[in-house]
Formats: sequence, structure tokens, C-alpha cells
Amino acid sequence: MTESLLSTRPATDDLADRIFASLCLGGMGDALGAPTEQWTIDEIEEAYGGLVLEFRTPPSDTFAGANRGRRGEVTDDASQMYYLARALVAGGGELDHDGWVRCLLDWADTSPKASFMGPSTQGVVDALRRGQDVSRVGAIGDSQRKMTTIGNTNGAAMRVAPCGLLHPGRLEAACEQTFVTCLPSHDTDVAISAACSIAAGVARALVTPHVEAIVDACIEGAAIGEGMAQRFARSIAGPRFSARLEMALEIAGDATDDRLFLREIEARVGNSVLAAESVPAAIAVFAYAEGDPLRTIALASSIGNDTDSIATMAGSLAGAMGGTDALPPTLFAEFFRVNDPEYDLRALALGLARFAERRYRAG
Repeated sequence: MTESLLSTRPATDDLADRIFASLCLGGMGDALGAPTEQWTIDEIEEAYGGLVLEFRTPPSDTFAGANRGRRGEVTDDASQMYYLARALVAGGGELDHDGWVRCLLDWADTSPKASFMGPSTQGVVDALRRGQDVSRVGAIGDSQRKMTTIGNTNGAAMRVAPCGLLHPGRLEAACEQTFVTCLPSHDTDVAISAACSIAAGVARALVTPHVEAIVDACIEGAAIGEGMAQRFARSIAGPRFSARLEMALEIAGDATDDRLFLREIEARVGNSVLAAESVPAAIAVFAYAEGDPLRTIALASSIGNDTDSIATMAGSLAGAMGGTDALPPTLFAEFFRVNDPEYDLRALALGLARFAERRYRAG
């Protein structure tokens, strides 16, 4: 990378460097996928002549475009991730339930990216603002049963990378903090399992930067999250996250062609806002791309449907694995110039690294 880009590193320490790269590549994936969100694979291929390899201004038929997003700018996905990172640093490296609710409301009230928050988050934020019981959001009639679409989306998983970045190699601890951030908006076994999968993969990537080890951690994190949800949250009808993740990884392992890989993931696993679709898709993209940062976010941004969320999650994994030297320099320079004034990414990375280093040294 050029000298000017090297100067944006938060520290020479390897752990801090990987944390910074994860935050940045997650955001770069979000910004790269914003102009293709809700599009089909065919529409993306026609517009870009292949994979998405450059930032563009989001058009009006995407959520970012409707929200007047700029070229290279993050959406609500990475925006929530950065607010969570900031709150974790301010909280001394951890958040309890009340701290997370304050963070979520702060984001909803102050971030311009909150205009198009996801359906699970929107319902809970509205209830919190009105002082209502969030346990009734999505309830069917007077019963305790909720609609299966509520709390079953990828909103927790897309923002959760900082929980893994705080706990290098400590999957259980990463999942415990993740569980707090899943509530009250994503209180289902599928959403919690998916979020813990991403957090655990990021935590492992910081200390064991190998694709197979990171994928194994994603699988382990999914099991940890599902177990926690069975004890303390609610189970819903529908596909199991772990089963969809296994299918997605099988597709990634067998694939040899980018276009066919993307179509197979879309057809068999899915690429929607549902956690059982987009989160396995993100991990499969990371595995298929062998963790290469540019290929990871380019493939994720080309997969169609919820491209920005998929690219955010996949990018967080690849960034933690590769560090800043692996970031695509031209995209990084544009991304950093557009987004750093709002989020101060170096300060976020340094803040997370202070607590992460203590925990890593403590074993």
C-alpha cells in the first residue's frame, strides 16, 4: 500500500491492525453492495459487466439510494456496527442490556442511516420510543406467539463484528456479548445463532488467520448461539441456521465458477434479509473467495438481493484475517475519505484493541 494509506493505520501492532481492517472492509463491503441491493444477479452483471469492483452512487431503486446515499458511503448496516463499537469502547469493553438499548436508540435518533432500518429493528425501536413492551412486537393477537418474520432477520449479524473483535480467539465470550446485542430486536434461535456465527468467526480470524479455522469457528459459534437461544430466547418455525450454513459451505467447496457459485447460493440457500439465508451466504462467499478481501466483497456485492448486508458480514471476516496490507488500496482510499470524518475509524479500532489486547494476553 502507498505511504499515504499506511499513515491511516491505528498502530503497528498486528491485533490493532486486524481490528482496523475488519471495521474498514466490513464498511467497504456495505458501501460496495449498497448500489446493488435488491437487484438480481442478471441486473448486476449487466450493469457492471461482471463482478462489482467499484463504488457507485446508489440508484433510487435501492434503500441507500432512496436515503440519498453517496458513492462509497456506508448504509445502516455498517453504521450500526460502528455505533456498537463506539458503545463497547465507552462501556469499558462490554455492554449490558440497558447499555445496548441506549446504543440502539442513540443510533436510531442520531444516525442519518437509520431512515431505512430493518423490519425487526424498526418495530422494536418504535416500541422503545413509545415506552411500550417490546415483547409484544410482532405478537399474534392476544397470544404469546409472534410472527416468524419478526426477530428472524440478519440485523444482529450484520452489526456484530465488534463483539468478536473484542475477544480474540475467545468464542464463548464473543457469543455472550453477541447475545446481549441480539436482544430485544433479534430474539430468535435463528438470528442469535447467525449473529454468534459471525462474531465467533471474527474472533478466530484475529488470532488464527486461516480460512478453514475461521469457517470452523463460524460453525462452532452457530452451535453456541443456538444453545443460548434455546435456554434464554425463543425458537421459531423454519429452516435451521446451521443446516443452511452446512449447505452453503458445501456449495462453496464444490464451486469452480463465480457465476455458477452465486446462482447456486441464491437458488438453494437464499440471499434475502432472513438470517437463515444471507448469513450462510456471507460465510460461503468468504470461504469460496478464500478470504481474499477484494474478491470477498465483490462476490458478495454481486450475489443479488441483500448485497450490502452480505458484503458487510463477509468483509468483516476477511478484513480480520488479512489486515490492512491486504485491503484493496484504491477502494480503501475512497472509502476512508468518505466515511472516516463521521466515524473516526482509527479511534474505534484503537479503543477496541486496548481491551482486546488485555483479554488476549490474559488467555
